[in-house]
Amino acid sequence: MTKPQEYYINLEDKYGAHNYHPLPVVLEKGEGIYVWDTDGKKYFDFLSAYSAVNQGHCHPKIIKALQEQSQILTLTSRAFHNNVLGEYEKFMTDYFGYDKVLPMNTGVEGGETAIKLCRKWAYEVKQVPENQAKILFANGNFWGRTIAAVSSSTDPDSYKGFGPYVPGFELIPYNNLSALEEALNDSNVAGFMVEPIQGEAGVIVPDEGYLKKAAELCKKHNVLFIADEVQTGIARTGKLTCSEHENVKPDILILGKALSGGVFPVSAVLANDEIMLCIKPGEHGSTFGGNPLACKVAMAALQVVKEERLSENAEIMGQVFREKISKIKSPIIEVCRGKGLLNAIVIKPFNHNNQTKTAMDVCLDLRENGLLAKPTHDHIIRFAPPLIIKENELNDACEIIEKTILSYQ
Repeated sequence: MTKPQEYYINLEDKYGAHNYHPLPVVLEKGEGIYVWDTDGKKYFDFLSAYSAVNQGHCHPKIIKALQEQSQILTLTSRAFHNNVLGEYEKFMTDYFGYDKVLPMNTGVEGGETAIKLCRKWAYEVKQVPENQAKILFANGNFWGRTIAAVSSSTDPDSYKGFGPYVPGFELIPYNNLSALEEALNDSNVAGFMVEPIQGEAGVIVPDEGYLKKAAELCKKHNVLFIADEVQTGIARTGKLTCSEHENVKPDILILGKALSGGVFPVSAVLANDEIMLCIKPGEHGSTFGGNPLACKVAMAALQVVKEERLSENAEIMGQVFREKISKIKSPIIEVCRGKGLLNAIVIKPFNHNNQTKTAMDVCLDLRENGLLAKPTHDHIIRFAPPLIIKENELNDACEIIEKTILSYQ
């Protein structure tokens, strides 16, 4: 007998830490662009696990790689070589065009790795005085919730109550080249770590040319340009990496999420030899990083991206999505913005049936109508479906969004 959804929600509430506030829906199955709850109701997934399932839920090719490797060898640790890691490293460096890759598991570990790598480079190559290296971050950044990540955050929900914070991080305004140039005048600055589009901040898209000029300024001042592409990478914005929209090749590239198609935790940091070889044996690592299972899954996931032309589809479908949403005539939509299939609408707080409504209320009604999305910062709804979505499916999803928005008039 199927248990009610409240049963599963109450289990989490009683036995799990209260560090998330999920939408009240309990999912048990996913396939392609759809998920089903425990009552059998089908939904469009317009969050894609924060862009981790770009290839769609349970993609057959990725699952096959997982199943086959899981029956042969899953983990050796890096105490020994294995016969998959080198193959994966060659695949990754060829795929993204770098000399070396350092494999990790989660996006935030990728960020931590990039910071360590940047600091080591600063002392060994740039000759910054020991313990004086600084790394710049943009206001509104989000790359995880480790102590280092929250030390660079401007969101009180992330950092409040978790001090003391990691030193050596400085914050500057996002999408502000003059502020960046001023900060780069400090010779102790070693790197600038930035999201090409700020996802968690609400899909904040910088001015055209910002990334290119920022990378040029970093090069001029002998500072590493570090692109946090954990969410924007792997075809999400219409290019393999979002940096490619401006022909920028980061000094350090951080990838995660869809690197495994949402099937297994896999992240990676890519850089050329001058930077990557600053890390010596024993100075960084991970028990699970580069395990055979992860390597096989990631290679399959990236093959799917290329074979199914997901970058191209994201570019085309993203344009269709923004055109359709921009035609919705409603005073509660302040703006629709995004790139590729990473988009958001800003919702003005509004009254309906004598009650004040927010983006969360809209998401709850979207759920009732068969589409799952999640608000960020109370007034923004992020829309990021799997990149395999077809135009007829996107049209159906947009009809749900329009129907929901217009129901408040």
